[in-house]
Amino acid sequence: MRPATIEDLHDFDEVIDVRSPGEFAEDHFPGAINLPVLNDAERERVGTLYKQVSSFDAKKVGAALVSRNVAQHLEDHFADKPRSYRPLVYCWRGGSRSGAMTHILQKIGFGAMQLDGGYKAYRRHVVAELSSLPSRLSYRVVCGPTGSGKSRLLQVLQSEGVQVLDLEELAAHRGSLLGALPDQAQPPQKSFESAIWFALDRFDPMRPVFVESESKKIGALRVPDALIEAMRCSPCVRLEVPLAARVQLLTEDYIHFLHDPETISRQLGYLAPLRGNDTVAAWQALANQRAWDQLVAALLEQHYDPAYLRSLSKNYAATTGDQTYSTADLSSTGLQRLAQDIMDAA
Repeated sequence: MRPATIEDLHDFDEVIDVRSPGEFAEDHFPGAINLPVLNDAERERVGTLYKQVSSFDAKKVGAALVSRNVAQHLEDHFADKPRSYRPLVYCWRGGSRSGAMTHILQKIGFGAMQLDGGYKAYRRHVVAELSSLPSRLSYRVVCGPTGSGKSRLLQVLQSEGVQVLDLEELAAHRGSLLGALPDQAQPPQKSFESAIWFALDRFDPMRPVFVESESKKIGALRVPDALIEAMRCSPCVRLEVPLAARVQLLTEDYIHFLHDPETISRQLGYLAPLRGNDTVAAWQALANQRAWDQLVAALLEQHYDPAYLRSLSKNYAATTGDQTYSTADLSSTGLQRLAQDIMDAA
C-alpha cells in the first residue's frame, strides 16, 4: 500500500493531527482535529532527554507517554467509530508519533493511513501552491473608501453563491489602525496562509473570485505576494458611497470602541507623526467627548480618505474593465440590491 500524500487529504473520513497542542495552534491542515500523542510538556521532556542523555532513553520515556495518550484517545474519540472508519494521521514529518497512532488503529481494523512527510510536506505544498495558484484564478476587486460596506457586500455575495475570498475574515482584522477585533486575536502567519490556500484550492477557475482591495498587510499578517500581484492586475468593482452613510456604517461596525474612548485616544496617538500633534489632539478631544459621528467624519476626511485614494491610485488604478456603483443605502436590503446588480453584470 502506497503512503498517503497531500493529494489524498480529502479522501478520508477525518484528518488527525497528533502533534502537541502548541504545534497545532501555530498551523494545521484546515479541518483537522488535534489528538496529541504527546502534550507540549511531554514533548519538551522527551526532546530534552534526546539531546542531553540519549535517543534510547528518550524513546523509552516517549513510548510510555505515547501509549498512555493513545489509549486515552481510543477510549474517548475512537470508541464509537465503525469498522469502515478511515482516518489520515500526521505529525511533524511523518515519523514516530503518527506512526504509532496509525499502527494501533490499523491493528484494530480501521483503514488508517499515515501522511507521507507529515506536516512539513503539507507546509511545503501550501508554500508552493501560494506562489502559483493565485495566478490561475480570475478576480473582481471590490474597491471603495473606508466605510463603503465592502466587507458586508462580500458577505451578501457569498450568501448568494458567489465565490468570495474574505481576507479580513481569515485574518481576524478589519485592516486599519482600529481594525483589531474585540476578544479575537489574529491567527499565526502560517495558519493564515493555510486558510488562504484552503479557500483558493476550492474555487472554480471558470468563475470570478470577489475580494476586497487589501494592502500587503492586514494587521500583523502578510498577504502572499502572488495573491496581491494577481489582485492588482484584476478589474475592480468600485463603490461610491456618500460620507454620511459611511459614518453610520462605521459607528455600527466599531461599536465596541464607543464605550472605550481611552483605547481610541491611545490608538490615535500613533498617527501623530503622520498627521501632526494638533490634528490628533482634536480627534482625541472628540473621542473624550464621545462625539462619535464628528470623530468618524473627521478621521475619514482628514486621514483615511486621502490615504486610501493614494493607495488606490498606486495599487488598483482604474482600467477599462472596471465597474462603478453608487449607493447611499448600506442596509441589508440596499446591499442585497447592490449585490444583485453586480451579479447581473458579472
